[in-house]
Amino acid sequence: MPRLTPGLLAALGLLAATSAVATDLYLSSIPSVAADLRTSASQVQLTLSLFFFGAGAGQMFLGPLSDSLGRRPVLLWGMTIFTLAGIAAAFTPNIELLIILRLVQGLSGSAGIVLARAIAADLSTGETAVRALSLIATVVGLGPLLAPPLGGLVNELWGWRGVLGVLAGFSACLLLVTWRVVPESLPVEKRLKQGLWSTIRPFGQLMRDHRFVVLLFAYALGFVALMSYIAASPFVGQRLLGMSAFGFALAFASGASAMLVANAVNARIAPRTGPLRMLVVGAALLLLGGFGMLGFVLAAALTAAGFITCAFLLTAGASLIMSNAGALALARAGHARGSGSALLGAAQFFLGGTAAPVVGLWGEHTALPMALLLSGTALVSALCIAAAARQARSAAA
Repeated sequence: MPRLTPGLLAALGLLAATSAVATDLYLSSIPSVAADLRTSASQVQLTLSLFFFGAGAGQMFLGPLSDSLGRRPVLLWGMTIFTLAGIAAAFTPNIELLIILRLVQGLSGSAGIVLARAIAADLSTGETAVRALSLIATVVGLGPLLAPPLGGLVNELWGWRGVLGVLAGFSACLLLVTWRVVPESLPVEKRLKQGLWSTIRPFGQLMRDHRFVVLLFAYALGFVALMSYIAASPFVGQRLLGMSAFGFALAFASGASAMLVANAVNARIAPRTGPLRMLVVGAALLLLGGFGMLGFVLAAALTAAGFITCAFLLTAGASLIMSNAGALALARAGHARGSGSALLGAAQFFLGGTAAPVVGLWGEHTALPMALLLSGTALVSALCIAAAARQARSAAA
């Protein structure tokens, strides 16, 4: 049986960060894509939206497929297609083809997201599994910190095609690392022989569990709020607030640092206070960031400092919500945690994918759609969390 070495953990962390890197490296280039391909903000934001739809659908399919065929072949094929689509995207002549290629990248890149967790779980148990998954989450959290400044710098030097070229190069290197370092973690004798239906049957059972569904929506809506900010931030930061591509990338990384701070605090405090209390704290921070952004926009008083402060609060809140709602939902899933994880990931990306076109509907010269979607999703997520807390109290009584 292979061992979960530090090198393998680092590789799994990078695979799990595929989505974050493919999104955040590209963010500061979105206005350049719109100008160069002579298209609208909402059209370019579809490249984000369909990437996330693809990532959600891919997890629902590739996770169960790996239970039957093994982790390694599914992972290698997924990362190969992701790399080839990335190379083609760097040379795309129009927005329509770019949208299609980003959808393909979402579908294929989901292999890294869903199988990194599966491989870590295959090769570890108990406290070792907790440490492994925590390290993977830490590597994923570095994506929003490092990718935007790098993407902004590359965009200023070589334009958006250069950014997509760097992403394709990263994908090719990651494919080579996967081929050399990541072993098969699911022995043939443990693979499902009954076909895919036996693997996907728990999906229906989980969706009939009301407490699981409430936590699922709290988790997914926290991500939608985060995506509302991410999708609109290049236009708000660069067009409305006058930041350069590199300056915006640094500002975005400053806000994204809240993800690491929130995860570090949560890892230390949640075992003592319980995930439900930290979930409530996350809801409060998300509401503060979302309605703070809305207040600034309605008062025509949004500045770079206010924008970054609200982004920090809402990113911290969304991180706490996703970490703790995810843990509570998977505890409800019991023996079907693999299916529960796939549902969480799919809901995250399907609903998150709707944010990009919505915030671009009114054009790229107003932050109001972003602020309204932020505050609205923060409010509904908080209501789901309140329902989860009420259900927990009723169960304990």
